[in-house]
Amino acid sequence: MKNIFCVLLLSIVQPVFAQTKLEKALTNLENNYEQEKVYVLTDKSQYAAGDRIWFKSFVFDGYNRSALSTTLFVELYNSDKKLIDWKTILLTNGEGSGDFKLREDLPEQVYFVRAYTPYMTNFSEDFQIVKTIPIYNPNSPESLVISKSSDWSAKASPEGGNFINGMPTKFAVRLSSDTSLPETWSGKIIDTQKPNVPITTFKSFDRNVASFTITPASGKKYQAIIQDNAGKSKTIDLPQVADSGLHLEVSSSKEGVKYSLKGVNLKEQLQNYKIVGTINNHLAYRANIKQVSNEISSLIPTKISNGNNGILQLAIFDEQDNLVAQRLCFIKPNNLKIEKAEIIGQSIKQTPRSFNSIDLSPESYFKNYTVLVSEDDGSNKPEEENLLSGLWLTGDFTTKIDSPAQYFSKNANADALDALLISENWKRFDWNSVLSGSAPAIKTTSQQFLSYRVKPIKNNAMMINADVVLVLKLGKNEPAVSPFKTDQNGYIYINNISYDQPMDVSLFTGEESKNVKESSTDNLFVTVEPLVNPTPFTGNFPGTKYKLVKGGENKTLSPAITRAINTQKNIKKIESSETQIEQVKLVGKKKDPKQELDKQLSSGMFNVMNATVFDFVNEDQYAAGYTNILDWLQGKTAGVTLQRNNSGINVPYIRGQKAKLYLDEMITDPAIISNIPVSNIAMVKIIKGDGLLGDAVAIYTMKGNMQSKNDKSDRLKNNSSIIKGYDKPSEFLVEMLDDDSPAKIENDTRETLYWNPNLFDSDYVPPRIKFFNNDSAKQYKVLIISFDEDDNLLYDQQIFK
Repeated sequence: MKNIFCVLLLSIVQPVFAQTKLEKALTNLENNYEQEKVYVLTDKSQYAAGDRIWFKSFVFDGYNRSALSTTLFVELYNSDKKLIDWKTILLTNGEGSGDFKLREDLPEQVYFVRAYTPYMTNFSEDFQIVKTIPIYNPNSPESLVISKSSDWSAKASPEGGNFINGMPTKFAVRLSSDTSLPETWSGKIIDTQKPNVPITTFKSFDRNVASFTITPASGKKYQAIIQDNAGKSKTIDLPQVADSGLHLEVSSSKEGVKYSLKGVNLKEQLQNYKIVGTINNHLAYRANIKQVSNEISSLIPTKISNGNNGILQLAIFDEQDNLVAQRLCFIKPNNLKIEKAEIIGQSIKQTPRSFNSIDLSPESYFKNYTVLVSEDDGSNKPEEENLLSGLWLTGDFTTKIDSPAQYFSKNANADALDALLISENWKRFDWNSVLSGSAPAIKTTSQQFLSYRVKPIKNNAMMINADVVLVLKLGKNEPAVSPFKTDQNGYIYINNISYDQPMDVSLFTGEESKNVKESSTDNLFVTVEPLVNPTPFTGNFPGTKYKLVKGGENKTLSPAITRAINTQKNIKKIESSETQIEQVKLVGKKKDPKQELDKQLSSGMFNVMNATVFDFVNEDQYAAGYTNILDWLQGKTAGVTLQRNNSGINVPYIRGQKAKLYLDEMITDPAIISNIPVSNIAMVKIIKGDGLLGDAVAIYTMKGNMQSKNDKSDRLKNNSSIIKGYDKPSEFLVEMLDDDSPAKIENDTRETLYWNPNLFDSDYVPPRIKFFNNDSAKQYKVLIISFDEDDNLLYDQQIFK
């Protein structure tokens, strides 16, 4: 068989002819269909209410880390599409990290993580739901269970999309379900005129797919009869047999992708047909058939992907540039290009609470690592999904795939992956739409970091084409004075903000700008509007294998959830011990101004010992850069977290429970507190576990001649506003629970022993993974992920004993 066509490799030859319909479509594809995808790694696959979810996000443009975006929104929803929490994540080389602190009163159900860059909102929302997370709560009236009933459907897809008389055709059979798929299933193919005589049979590779080959005859009708391991059976029709068309066969090996074309009853045979190969919406391969022939074949070399793995979409067009066949295949399925970590030393012990370490080579090409260490229970349970499946498979498909990580595991079945891809369609673009000239409307372009629009107002009027001065103060840093000129609409734009702490923006104008410390600004007002904002979710969540049932009086919890709840109790015990230690330090000391203030403002049941006091009268609390006291409180004391409600206002939680909120010892709500200027706050009191008050945050305002320790110029006035910036990740503390500490931990049950989303080397000092054992682990599961400067992937998961 001769190779009688002209091959054009994109990397070598560019088209020089007048653009045909297909040429215009390829130009349209190159210019308008750049897209990103996200994979979110979490430290665990399931959580208990009250846990903290640690996550690391990887944003890809194709199979490389994306340089398009620097901002990622990560959102947590419940099953009713109610937004529980969200984070604005700074991306560096396509990577960013954060965490969610779950409330202890979260109902038990499946929650969904939505992750997207602003640029991704130009395309389908279906690609934004990247993770489902079951969260358990022993106090919830309902319980999550895995659905045993498997109401599934099936479809049979011919290779290339065509089923032609006399052509041996490979089919993929694909099962789908909103819940769970059957463990195993099988089937047979029949001619409806002879239903009792099987033509061929097949068995499932896994829960998703099976394959078979059949040579059809014209005028025959074929059906597939499928039966699962529970005895449930369904019959589906195969496509109608065609008398003419193009037959496509594809196979992939380490040398490349081989394809064969056979024309059946084509008027001009295969002359002027075109073969186009795309990877990640970009042209990677093109061939034009120049001579008359009904049969051709060729090998596409792996250099079209630089030897990397990934999905190649082959599309065949006739002489009129009509799409006549298409096929997805995986490049080098049995030769995954994955590097392993270079470990130069390790000290691993099985002793409870022992110190362990693993040293990585400082001379490696890989410099920044994401590392997760967990207790391994020895069950050898395979992962359902991971970075590899997100990068190479599920990140580009919206259909549900059961346990996609299996296709890139050590014992992966390449035939199963091939059958899966025969059953799939590439949803990032549609060839017929691209050929017609359609292109997505790019309403949101990629921009660097965060941007804000500042609106200065003087004497209740917009300031148009006016010279003003903005004083920008980041945290405790010295303020920076910058002159600006408003535009014709009266606005100032501040771009490229990449900070993870609030920045105070103060407005001065005219004579006031000459001496910002002494000027009067009563007639000035300023607001700041973010220009990079999250987008409401309007789609539907995918189905899951879980269902909620009414819980009994004594709910049965899995060992993992039981241990997670015990770990939460241990953390509370440690935090309580820290408070007690601080109280002991005060014994025997003379009364200080803070004590005097507390005595002056607190009365009745608010006179408690178990409290943490923040004095705004006698001490500088550096609160000037905050719009309200609740925003300032975030991260100020152990055990206190703040979570935004549906109105975007921070609500305090103590040890995972919603805290009572008092204003001058009167019960109040966060909305009222958020409108009180920080300069009017005299004292904040955190009360933990008091017998009468329980967990509470008491806020006191200035009385009489009280004056804030902060300079007047530092107070937030009408001429000041706040730029929030990115959400700063919490710190994962690697520390041993000491038996000799006041908070004696009788049973250390931590599952996550080490989490570091940004471990790096410094001056050729080996990057060290260091962690303390819990009380039960005998072996550890260690996951190490990294990318070098050329985006080569290091993915290494090992069991250490």
